[in-house]
Amino acid sequence: MASFDLGGRVVLVTGASAGIGRATAGVLAGLGATVIANGRDQGRLDATVAALPGGPHVAAPFDLLDIDAIPAWLKGLAADRPLHGIAHCAGVQVSRAVRQFDVAHFDQVMHANLASALALARGLRQAGVHAAECAMVLVASVGAYIGQPSNIVYGASKAGLIAAARGLAMELLRDGIRVNAVAPALVETDMAERTRRTMSEAQFAGLLDRHPMGIGKPEDVAHAIAFLLGDGARWINGITLPVDGGHLAR
Repeated sequence: MASFDLGGRVVLVTGASAGIGRATAGVLAGLGATVIANGRDQGRLDATVAALPGGPHVAAPFDLLDIDAIPAWLKGLAADRPLHGIAHCAGVQVSRAVRQFDVAHFDQVMHANLASALALARGLRQAGVHAAECAMVLVASVGAYIGQPSNIVYGASKAGLIAAARGLAMELLRDGIRVNAVAPALVETDMAERTRRTMSEAQFAGLLDRHPMGIGKPEDVAHAIAFLLGDGARWINGITLPVDGGHLAR
């Protein structure tokens, strides 16, 4: 079990206020990591940190849409101890048909889902920010692989994350940083509930039918992220691991 032990490691978890990010913070803390929990809502972050085992853990509110400020923010977070990993769980999903496409929608989704990841990678590779051996996990989506009406920009942003994981895996290898991604299907989160409210009962039933093992839980994705961050995945780099209850196998 030593391959899954994260004792003595410091890991930044973005989107830790809810959903997959909050579950990831809990799983990593349970494995011994010191968690830096990021989000935009101080109160929700404080609640996340208060529920984590071990510690001391830290709430680090910051808006990742401030793309150019991310590297300096990371430098400040690592002033006392370098980071051993980043789990980038933050993101947005805004459903909109292509007939409603505009630049504002494109910029919102691409900045939140893709540009933030690239800025985090840029910041992580700075001298003094990362430990000698470090890992980064990006949260993509099965939406990158399948056609989903009204989800085109979101799917494109997640496909960009998958491509970014491959490119970053090669570029950051010389810095001792591995980069991988996970691609969840529908998971029981607030985001999934918002998606459900945009659908008819028949549409949502059809979505459920495409998940042979049912809808996932945030912890299902969190365990995969924890594996990719740990020593058990030391020879895995540049891959995207579907965590989808068999969705892509249909």
